[in-house]
Amino acid sequence: MTNYYRITGYDPNNDYCFIIDCNGMFEKKWQFSSMLIQKGLKVLEITDSDTFIDVNITPTEYDNEHIFLRANDKGKPQNITQTIDGITYKAIKVADKIYIPDRTQTV
Repeated sequence: MTNYYRITGYDPNNDYCFIIDCNGMFEKKWQFSSMLIQKGLKVLEITDSDTFIDVNITPTEYDNEHIFLRANDKGKPQNITQTIDGITYKAIKVADKIYIPDRTQTV
């Protein structure tokens, strides 16, 4: 997937977290994160489809005009572990959605 990016973020003013994806809207990861930072949001993780592993989030179709909210919840995201094929990874959970931001980060 070309230019498929995922951000886990946090809004400290309203105490909520989120996972958002874009697939084709930005050429570079920094462009995606910059847009959120300008709005006062904190970017906690930013990754691309070559690096992350979806646990229970289905990838979006190509769309160069929209950002997709995948999950949101009160408070900060949870840092958890997730085991796939016998390998335990560092993972992120927001509400009931889980993904592994970096396939090289094992426990």
